[in-house]
Amino acid sequence: MKKHYTGQLADVREMVLRMGGLAEQMTRRVIHALVRRDAGILAEVRAMESQVNQLHVEIDEACLELIALRQPAAADLRFITAAMKIIVDMERIGDQAINIVERAEPLLAVPPLKPLIDIPRMADIAQEMLKASLDAYVNGDDELAYRTILRDDEVDQLKDQVFRELLTFMMSDPTTIPRAMDLILVSRHIERIADHATNICEDVIFMVKGKDVRHQGPLA
Repeated sequence: MKKHYTGQLADVREMVLRMGGLAEQMTRRVIHALVRRDAGILAEVRAMESQVNQLHVEIDEACLELIALRQPAAADLRFITAAMKIIVDMERIGDQAINIVERAEPLLAVPPLKPLIDIPRMADIAQEMLKASLDAYVNGDDELAYRTILRDDEVDQLKDQVFRELLTFMMSDPTTIPRAMDLILVSRHIERIADHATNICEDVIFMVKGKDVRHQGPLA
């Protein structure tokens, strides 16, 4: 019986990782499409959303079954409840990737406004944060979670830099406004992806330490 229970916990862990991998891949692929101006990739990203949503449902059901039938306590209960919270953020990361798809479609239909430099950098950091947050969850590594939270500032600074640069384009040439606004929205969606990775890290810290650091800063 204990072996079967341990296997169920391992299944939850594996599904969470699979869902996180898909969310990370969606983010990476949509930015790749934007930078390489490859509209064909956008359909692939849209198709991944249904896989993310299905895993959300399956993990929720598995966790609820564990709670109802196994009545886990202490560390196991925190592990399971953390999984249920983490998958909400991962589903929203998938939603943000789809939002970027919707901004990329009009952008790829017109000439590029400028070479993309800061937006891919933002996306790289957000993807690294997501991967690190999942590693922290699987390994119960609250120190990695703390370090990852600190990287959110890097994304915020790049988003502000993107806004300032695109604002100069819009002020000097009003015809650039639609393209610039779409790029600004892309940067905001990437910022939200980093925010969701931060939420996951906060859940990891609670799982490991039983300490709620939400709304208190990473060193609270």
